[in-house]
Amino acid sequence: MIRKFNLFFIFLFLFTKIFSQTGGTSTYSFLELTNSARVAAMGGNLNSVNDNDLNLTYHNPALLTAEMDQTLVLNYVNYFAGINYGYVSYARNIKNFGVFAGGIQYINYGKFIEADDKGIVTGEFNASEFALSLTYSHPINELFTVGATIKPVISTLENYTSLGISADFGALYNSPEKLFSAALVVKNLGTQLKSYTSETDNLPLNVQIGISQKLKHAPLRFSIIADHLEKPDLSYTIENNDSDLDLLTGEETSESAIDKIADGVMRHIIIGLEFMPVENLYLRAGYNYRRRQEMIIETRTAMSGFSWGFGLKISKFHINYGRATYHLAGASDHISISTNLESFYKRHESISSSEY
Repeated sequence: MIRKFNLFFIFLFLFTKIFSQTGGTSTYSFLELTNSARVAAMGGNLNSVNDNDLNLTYHNPALLTAEMDQTLVLNYVNYFAGINYGYVSYARNIKNFGVFAGGIQYINYGKFIEADDKGIVTGEFNASEFALSLTYSHPINELFTVGATIKPVISTLENYTSLGISADFGALYNSPEKLFSAALVVKNLGTQLKSYTSETDNLPLNVQIGISQKLKHAPLRFSIIADHLEKPDLSYTIENNDSDLDLLTGEETSESAIDKIADGVMRHIIIGLEFMPVENLYLRAGYNYRRRQEMIIETRTAMSGFSWGFGLKISKFHINYGRATYHLAGASDHISISTNLESFYKRHESISSSEY
């Protein structure tokens, strides 16, 4: 079965167009949204932490482990302007086959006013998108694991419908002795099977690497993600940008070569920090440089690009909250709940046996 699985994804690799595109130039952009509250609190991406969090397999399928058997995760995000989205996933370790995880990601853009070319309101319409996911991972040895996720996609925008197929591939190096892990991920590799119009759009391809280091004598973990490596230049050129003028002299300012290189490198970097002061309590913070550069208002930078959150374990449930500040106008709130269903079965069995 593993051989057939590998052949399928090799076929997908060979016959898929690869484009160096980011947001605004591709379809199914919702595939790049951050679902997990934990990930949102740590900057919007986390692909190298190996601690049996099923939500992280969305960012790297190689993080799926047998210890996640019968784990269920629920995620909800109250986004902007009435937009809501979420993610649900469940993992199961199947004997003689390995561990699999199935999930569904959705986004609901809400209701829109429908009008004709003269501006006369004719009714309302909805817009939403869905992606199913099936994830499989396989440990090569004690240090290396590889994984893959296949994602059929359906998008409905008014009376336009599109179907697509996407896949993620991940590799993980994990050294428990050194408290260190590193990851390589290729996300959203695929194509449209049915486009909205006669032209086929690109998918939001993303090549990433990530590292995580936990301190030996302190309850801290640092994570650094290098995002969108398939496109070296992530900057945007804005014509007639008044911010390039000195406010005092009115003369045009120029950026040094070193500043340009540093800015270009940092636009790929996401930094996350996790602090565990006591058992079952997690405090998190993150910084996304590119988000800050693209969304700040020069006169009022505020907390754009920064994020924070916390996690609690209460009884059999893990509850996480994350808040990411995109712009001065607002931030997104993320809520995640996870539990292992097997723990409920064991408790029920122990209660039943004690009755005899």
